[in-house]
Amino acid sequence: MIAFIVHGGAWDIPDELVSANRAGVEKALTIGWEILSNGGSAVEAVEKAIMSLEDDPTFDAGRGSHVNAIGEIELDASIMNGTTFRAGAVAAVQNIRNPISLARTIMDESEHILLAGIGAVRFAREHGMQQCKSGDLLTGRELERWRKLQGQKGFSTKEAFRKKSSHDTVGAVALDSAGVIVSGTSTGGTQNKYPGRVGDSPLIGCGTYADSAVGGASCTGWGESIIKVVLAKTAIDLLEHNGADSSAAASNAIERLAKKADGFGGIILLNNSGIPGVSFNTPRMARAFRTSEMNHSVVEV
Repeated sequence: MIAFIVHGGAWDIPDELVSANRAGVEKALTIGWEILSNGGSAVEAVEKAIMSLEDDPTFDAGRGSHVNAIGEIELDASIMNGTTFRAGAVAAVQNIRNPISLARTIMDESEHILLAGIGAVRFAREHGMQQCKSGDLLTGRELERWRKLQGQKGFSTKEAFRKKSSHDTVGAVALDSAGVIVSGTSTGGTQNKYPGRVGDSPLIGCGTYADSAVGGASCTGWGESIIKVVLAKTAIDLLEHNGADSSAAASNAIERLAKKADGFGGIILLNNSGIPGVSFNTPRMARAFRTSEMNHSVVEV
């Protein structure tokens, strides 16, 4: 059994952006599925699929990320191997085109898990990762949104997700033919965020978690609320104790997010048999999945 699931964010996706979101997650799924179906590793599938989403300006990750309160782009990402329990993450990193690749390099080449800011960039340079210019990540759409927000008082991270102008985090979970589950998540954070703000995406257990004996999860949504309930680990704990019911674990985790933290967002997960689960309490969520028991992919927004 091999299985792969990706998401492009849970929010109030406007009708005019549905096609772009659908195309983006379908492309990412195709990339990851080709790797898995040819005997490739879960970590490779997750990294390459998320790189595709980071390169797609439709999503709030890599190119197309939100601009913070002082006009800069700061990126977060994480990846975790559920068999080795190794993980890598970056927070508030600048001028890195594909932060998920830097997170993987930290996982593979460092004794640490999470590197932030200039330290993460230094690590990237030491390991031959090329920096990009901030303009390579900035889109005209995000620059215009940032300009409109300047001078507005009381615009919170929670408020950002209530707006149709928001767009959100990306992620993926893979089960490969060796039984290894890997999860990854990447984001540009929230609109007009305070410099240095870090959400759930780079925090193991909050935005990303994997345990090959149980399952793997990637989350998206209002990061402050997701952190409060440690959403990814909560979902995997629920999965472990409910008889491996992926759909129930995902739904119960989102119910807990709403009840305990007044939060909103979405989650994708796979159990250790590759059965997917999806839940969200926003109007829409872009996602796509496939398993070796399916004849075709499912792509939904």
